[in-house]
Amino acid sequence: MANIRYVHTNIVARNWNQLARFYVRALGCKRSPPARNLRGAWLDKATSLKDAHITGIHLRLPGFNLHGPTLEIFQYSQEKRLVAAGINRPGFAHIAFSVKDVAKALRKVERLGGRRVGQPVSAVIKGVGPIDFVYARDPEGNIIELQKRRLKQRDRPRLG
Repeated sequence: MANIRYVHTNIVARNWNQLARFYVRALGCKRSPPARNLRGAWLDKATSLKDAHITGIHLRLPGFNLHGPTLEIFQYSQEKRLVAAGINRPGFAHIAFSVKDVAKALRKVERLGGRRVGQPVSAVIKGVGPIDFVYARDPEGNIIELQKRRLKQRDRPRLG
C-alpha cells in the first residue's frame, strides 16, 4: 500500500517540556515547532475526555529530514495514574535508536536522568547479524533501546 506512510509515535508525559529536552539532549532529536496547546469540542470528541487540554511538541527523529516521522510528546491536563512501562507488557514496549557507541550513549542517557533496564549485551541474531544493545528508561520511565548493528565487512557500504 504505497499510500500509507508512518507519521509519529506519541508519548504521554507528566512534564512534556522536560521529557522533550531529554530526547533532544540525550538522543539528538530536534524540536519541530509549533508547540501544541490544544483544546476544544473537537478534542473532547476525539479523545472522549471532557474538557481535554493537551500541550506538547513534535520532535524530529535523528536520521530523518523535515518530513520524516516524529516523536510526539504530549501532556494532558487530566492525567491518569502512572503505570510503569514493562519490557514484557503487551502493547508498545519501547522505541529504538541506532547509536555509534552503546556504552557511551547509555552513560549519556543516565547522566541526563534516564536509567538502565538490563545489562548491555552483544549477540548474533540469525538473519540480522551481530548487534550490541541495551534497554534503558527515559526520565519518565518509558523504555528505549540503544543499539548498534555491527556490519560484516561484506555488508559495509562501498565508498567511491
